[in-house]
Amino acid sequence: MREDMAKYRRMRGVRLQSFRDLETPPHWAAYDTSLELLGRQEAGLALPKLEEALQGSLAEIESCRAGCEGPEQQQGAEEEEEEGAGRQGGLYEAIAEHWIRVLQCRQRCVSDTATRPGRSFPVLDFLPSQLRRLHEAHALVGNLSQAMENVLSVLLFYPEDEAAKKALNQYQAQLGELRPGLGPREDIQRFILRSLGEKRQLYYALEHLGTNFQDPDPWTPVALIPEALREKLREDQEKRPWDHELPQPKPLTYWKDVLLLEGVTLTQDARQLNGSERAVLDGLLTPAECGILLQLAKDAAGAGARSGYRGRRSPHTPHEHFEGLTVLKAVQLAQAGTVGSQGAKLLLEASERVRTLTQAYFSPERPLHLSFTHLVCRSAIEGEQEQRMDLSHPVHVDNCVLDPDTGECWREPPAYTYRDYSGVLYLNDDFQGGDLFFTEPNALTVTAQVRPRCGRLVAFSSGVENPHGVWAVTRGRRCALALWHTWAPEHREQEWTEAKQLLQEPEEEDEEDEEMPSRDPSPEPPSRRLQRVQDKAGKPPRVREEL
Repeated sequence: MREDMAKYRRMRGVRLQSFRDLETPPHWAAYDTSLELLGRQEAGLALPKLEEALQGSLAEIESCRAGCEGPEQQQGAEEEEEEGAGRQGGLYEAIAEHWIRVLQCRQRCVSDTATRPGRSFPVLDFLPSQLRRLHEAHALVGNLSQAMENVLSVLLFYPEDEAAKKALNQYQAQLGELRPGLGPREDIQRFILRSLGEKRQLYYALEHLGTNFQDPDPWTPVALIPEALREKLREDQEKRPWDHELPQPKPLTYWKDVLLLEGVTLTQDARQLNGSERAVLDGLLTPAECGILLQLAKDAAGAGARSGYRGRRSPHTPHEHFEGLTVLKAVQLAQAGTVGSQGAKLLLEASERVRTLTQAYFSPERPLHLSFTHLVCRSAIEGEQEQRMDLSHPVHVDNCVLDPDTGECWREPPAYTYRDYSGVLYLNDDFQGGDLFFTEPNALTVTAQVRPRCGRLVAFSSGVENPHGVWAVTRGRRCALALWHTWAPEHREQEWTEAKQLLQEPEEEDEEDEEMPSRDPSPEPPSRRLQRVQDKAGKPPRVREEL
């Protein structure tokens, strides 16, 4: 649905006012609008929306809390009955259990309000983050009193926040003497005092009554948590998926005059590509080598070796044919005589060239391993290109699930979270469209674009700092070698190792044949040879379905 919405937004004449969202709660709509305005440096226009989002969030929490005080849901009662099986008590125990359930429900309201529709986990520190944006926006437009009020509210959550304390000192210096009555927001003071009172009761019940409680807030003071529970709660909190911070964009890196292959040149660095950890390197393949790999892809496709994607002709768009070939499948086909062995060997060699250069450029002090290698071709389908507005590959991030509405990226399945660096090595340019492009996290604002050509490598880090997509291929066939790298040895590509071992076996057999004359001069049938290769590999040939 997000891809469809992005497609509609690209239509000529379509305005934001043309859309009406029937799912997003008002506080989320105001919050998203404020982020968009802040991104355009329009702090004055963003302020009313930021305030609307904060007030809407507090109102949503109140509405949720009111629902906690109604009659018990049957499911909740049954769960509590199971938890309390074997425990016996009278009226006071029943009242205590009911009250604990009410408090647990009230605390969950913070997480429910901070969870975007369609997402599994809440935005961490939703209220404090809104207050931070408020005080920064007020300061930008010169409303120092309101800026101080909001930064003092941030300090209620995090009294030792260095950035907030520094901002407070700046505001005080600019304002002069502290004005009478100027302090934290009253609505935030009430929220925190009430929440802390409920937390004390829940932690007491957790320690003495054996109940359950998962604190939704990272700002809860450590002193409030019973000492006997602190270590266990810290371990549990570390395991929560939404507590794992996304890696911050790394600083710009530069080519260190490391020339590992003759003729390889740095064409564009991160600054020229308007981003972080991006590079374009030319000269990794000669035209002859590109031709060998193109022929390998063509022969493999002719033999029916392509990624199936559950019978669909393309995993990304119905207007293109998609063909994929892994290194192991290429070697198996070569040993069966279906494709040329020269192409299969070059496929492994080219992927190792890319890995070596990517490590030298981005990670010279930490080894990178190939995690997946895929020779892919996208072909425009004739008669289906008129007024086409979709992409050959939608905007995405390689190691997290991008949420264009907020610019956040969730490191959770189905994303390949272990990927650290990505690369695309192009084989040709005789087609229309098909350029790779980078965007802002909103998946709409294009920051850089790269035109494919034989031997050109586009390498970049796999995180949220590099959202990217591929423009539609509207004529011809675009082929490239897509590669992903990882720092984690346990995620290195096993099929690459198997393919290399299979290539070495015929060489060893040839050496033995030179020493011993063959008893049977007749050639082995290709079908039997393929079966023998599969038997040696220990499994049937396969092509993994990776997007």
